[in-house]
Amino acid sequence: MGELTRLPTRYRARKTGAAKAGRVPRKRRPRYFAFLSYSHRDKDLAEWLHKEIEKFRVPRALVGRLTDNGAIPRRLTPVFRDEQELAAAADLGEEIEAALEASRYLIVLCSPDAATSRWTNAEIEVFKKARPDDNILAAIASGEPFASDIAGREDEECFPPALRHHYDRHGRATAKRAEPLAADLRGSEEVRRIGLLKLIAGMIGVGLDELVQRETRRRNRRFLWLAAASVAGMTVTSGLAFTAIQARDAARDQRREAEGLVAYMVGDLKDKLEPIGKLDALDGVASRVLEYYQKQDTADLSDAALLQRSRALSITAQVAYARGNQVDALKLYQEAIAGTEEAVRRNPDDPQRLFDHAQNVFWIGDISRRGGQLGAAEAAYSKYKKLADRMVSLQPDNLKWRMETQYAEANLGIVYYQQRRFAEADRTFGQALLTIQSLAAVEPRNSTYQKALSDGLAWLADTKRAEGQIDDAIALRQRQIAQLTKLEASSDDVDFTSRAIPAHQALALLFESRGKMAAAEAELRSAIAKAGHLNAVDSQNASAKILAALAHLELGKVLLATNDPGATGEMLTGCGLASQLVAKGQTLFRWRFAQTECFALKARLALAGQSGEDAVQLAERGLAVARALNSGDPTNDRYVLASFQRLLGDAKLRAGDRAGAMAAWNSGLGALPSGAVERPWELSGRYQLLHRLGRTKDAQPLAARLAALHYQVID
Repeated sequence: MGELTRLPTRYRARKTGAAKAGRVPRKRRPRYFAFLSYSHRDKDLAEWLHKEIEKFRVPRALVGRLTDNGAIPRRLTPVFRDEQELAAAADLGEEIEAALEASRYLIVLCSPDAATSRWTNAEIEVFKKARPDDNILAAIASGEPFASDIAGREDEECFPPALRHHYDRHGRATAKRAEPLAADLRGSEEVRRIGLLKLIAGMIGVGLDELVQRETRRRNRRFLWLAAASVAGMTVTSGLAFTAIQARDAARDQRREAEGLVAYMVGDLKDKLEPIGKLDALDGVASRVLEYYQKQDTADLSDAALLQRSRALSITAQVAYARGNQVDALKLYQEAIAGTEEAVRRNPDDPQRLFDHAQNVFWIGDISRRGGQLGAAEAAYSKYKKLADRMVSLQPDNLKWRMETQYAEANLGIVYYQQRRFAEADRTFGQALLTIQSLAAVEPRNSTYQKALSDGLAWLADTKRAEGQIDDAIALRQRQIAQLTKLEASSDDVDFTSRAIPAHQALALLFESRGKMAAAEAELRSAIAKAGHLNAVDSQNASAKILAALAHLELGKVLLATNDPGATGEMLTGCGLASQLVAKGQTLFRWRFAQTECFALKARLALAGQSGEDAVQLAERGLAVARALNSGDPTNDRYVLASFQRLLGDAKLRAGDRAGAMAAWNSGLGALPSGAVERPWELSGRYQLLHRLGRTKDAQPLAARLAALHYQVID
């Protein structure tokens, strides 16, 4: 094991008076299981934690098991604690270094006092410079993690600075936020017990749920042995009393186990399993909790149990949703919402209950929206917004509740947009943008806020484009790209790049509608470059491939409009990427849409090359795919179908079949919905069909509207 980087001289001098020059630290074999770092103001809790870890006996069934942390030992001893171990030390600074060097894990007892302690911070720095962050665990005694990022709450920060930052493999602090495994010791004795088990589970490399189960069984067995010895010789009445006590205690232990599992499941376990797709494990834990609650009458459940049951139902619903089973997900959310609604009825002024209830309301709205039931979605999102507003009114300074209002506003805006209520969508997205701007200003390093800000700019830009306010839309997209470019430079989070690609493409479309082809080309090349970066990071990233395919095909269209011979190369690349996805059986709308765009560009290139027959065949193939498109917005799909009928008519006219061309154009016009609020590009499509059919009188008003918008009609 490598030797740890030594503490700074000023650290050793502060604790020992002066460093001893020339002394070479000796290498020692690990002899401490963990090093407990804490502020001496938290001495009482540190003594308890030290004692509990050292006396803990790992369940026999786990001893010797090989995990990512090595073989599981029988005991987690010894644990180093400076006051106990170094009372007679001659050189306190060097002894601390040696103890850190000789410890497998560092446990930091976190509190506002620890956060401002030079020595606690220095101990973390020394440990991090030689070991990965995975070997550091945080035990929260008081205060709040990362409160220093929130204006006005800096005094509540419980994580020392070194604990809040990731260190690279060279032992240097970076700007990237660290997320150490944290156990909460704040609250009741039972909460503290769960926190202790969470620390132990993290050190031995097993799941908290498994450790809770085995610890509960062991305690039950020990209790039963003691009880059996004490009741030996007792009367039948005493035996019956013992049975009642045993049943009561078993129920109590079951309840505690379920409570511990729920707390872990809705916290760390969910956060760890969701990103890596471990849905079975998450579903398994939730199912076990529900099995426990199914044996009880819901009306008799306590407030805490009622909420835990609803949270377990919500997680089970999330798993079903992630697997694409929206019918089961909706039923589970409806069952969960009944519980959270009852919890809110019992205490309508508890913002956490309102939050739990709001999450179920949101997901019911989301499932309705994705199923095309926009009225039901609007009703759910409106209710969600009222709940969020109520949370903020109860706790105005809680940023989490304010973020809920932003989510509610954004989702209502999406429903309005899909209903083509663009003026209402504009106002709602504008309010959502104001909300997230204020939150991002308070916590500029919060990536969740920054991503929501990017999305808010994008939705408002799309709404402005739909209203024909092209210049405003351009300004919003440029602002979004500037924000994402800055974030990409300071973060390794690929989500920022994933958002930047469609932002560049959307800006290119806006420039096209102004006839600024050179600017559109530049944006599309930026999108292609960023998509290439994502593909280099993960060659299996289907989203990156489809974004790249659409960017290449749109660039081919722009180059074709300017008679640039590079259009053919962009077509080949874009079509190749789209074909790869379709060949693998991928049938999502965006991938099929890319296939239609491929056929459309091929047909246009054939027309440019005076090959009418080839253009007809390609347009017909594209039309066949377009007929099967289902974006979830049937009105939009009809405009896509009409654009292919227009292209097919152009191809037939080039091939000398004027009657066939007129029939195709009339079919396209017939496919367009009547009475729909049309976006500028849809208005342009209708105008072009009327113009081709020679219906000048009908086409002229549309031409005037497009001219008033300064909208460039591109065929």
